[in-house]
Amino acid sequence: MASTEGPAPVEPTPPVDVLYCQVCSFPVEYCEFGSSFTRCKEWLQKTDGALYDRFYSEEALQAKIGTLSLEAQEKLEKDTAKKEAKAEAKAESALKKKMASQVTIKRIERNKRKHVTAILGLENFDVDLKKAAKFFATKFATGASVTKNLQGQDEIVVQGDVSGEIVDMIEDGVGLLKGVPKDNVVEVEEKKKKAGE
Repeated sequence: MASTEGPAPVEPTPPVDVLYCQVCSFPVEYCEFGSSFTRCKEWLQKTDGALYDRFYSEEALQAKIGTLSLEAQEKLEKDTAKKEAKAEAKAESALKKKMASQVTIKRIERNKRKHVTAILGLENFDVDLKKAAKFFATKFATGASVTKNLQGQDEIVVQGDVSGEIVDMIEDGVGLLKGVPKDNVVEVEEKKKKAGE
């Protein structure tokens, strides 16, 4: 008879715990390839000093740099500085664009006494339009939907004349509307044109 002993059981390897950077969302050993390397290093130093020493201490840096020539080191430093400056400029321009954009709240007359309220420009302030439409629908107990206007832009259309309440909600920073500055809100009234005009 053959022996019943088989190969020795293999120990399963445990999963590797990977620490992801909260600044660039890369694993910490790959932060140097991102555009915000300096901020990543500062975050890692605050979060995990031992890991910071492993990757960015003087000995670790000398071991990495020891294989590079002086020209390559200078080029690497220039490229890193250029990437960081470009990322900061991009973030600054996005912030300027965000602060320059406006939220338009239109009160549109449908019939003689029926109105709808259209809200345009909330997406510039990182507000999810579908969630905001649902929020307005439950808040005012009316119908609300996201539609495209004639210019092809997304807008929220809420049934009823609720423009004043929406302005108050933005000023108070209620719910999804916390990030919208009240200075960027414009109220517009749009009346239906008569047949004789």
